[in-house]
Amino acid sequence: MKKTPILIAAFILGSFAVGGVGLVAVTHELTDAKIAENQRQAMLAKLKAIVPEGRMSNDPLADRIEVSDPDLLGGAVTEVYRVRDGEEPVALILEPIVPDGYAGPIKLLVSVLRDGTLGGVRVIEHHETPGLGDKIEERKDDWIVEQFEGRSLGEPPLEQWKVKRDGGVFDQFTGATITPRSVVNAVKGTLLFVQRHGETLYARPPEGHPEEATGPAAASDAGQVAPLPGSPAAATAEPVAAPTSATTAKEAS
Repeated sequence: MKKTPILIAAFILGSFAVGGVGLVAVTHELTDAKIAENQRQAMLAKLKAIVPEGRMSNDPLADRIEVSDPDLLGGAVTEVYRVRDGEEPVALILEPIVPDGYAGPIKLLVSVLRDGTLGGVRVIEHHETPGLGDKIEERKDDWIVEQFEGRSLGEPPLEQWKVKRDGGVFDQFTGATITPRSVVNAVKGTLLFVQRHGETLYARPPEGHPEEATGPAAASDAGQVAPLPGSPAAATAEPVAAPTSATTAKEAS
């Protein structure tokens, strides 16, 4: 019996198999690249929405640093995106974590303009109760926009950075206090962090830059940004209040 036809058939089948695997691999790589680019564009759109229109001439996703201050920012490492108009610093956009949301951590984008006022706050990830705590989403309610844009540590005064139920000026939700209380506290902590570290946040080389590990404004061994030399803010800034026992009660508390 001749083996040649069998070998030819096996060769053809093997070629189809190799070609199919290669095609799947190429398609997968192209799909991953497209997904990554779509995610990048979506993130850029979110950043542009919370800075003054027309003032972003750089790529803040490339011009970013990492900082660490779990007490004020909620996470071990926090991304900071720098927005510039030419060479002029415009805003710092941080990704703090709200560790004490009602249904788990909440991830924010907080834009702090160079003068210390808020450019805007947005929620980018949460697990809050539908119909109650999920009103922190911009698409579900305008609370996150109305409560924070244009605010600063002086407007309202620091001691009034609380929801109204706790003696502050920020609205809570009907039947849901824990979520807005936690978000207000996290935004306050972000403002305190930016106040404390000032221009050093704009001056540090971007992540991955050769000077990042050795530059004069590099982070300490713990990843924390060194305070601005001579700045009184580090000594006078009020620490964020620890979550009260109310945060362990039901969402309606």
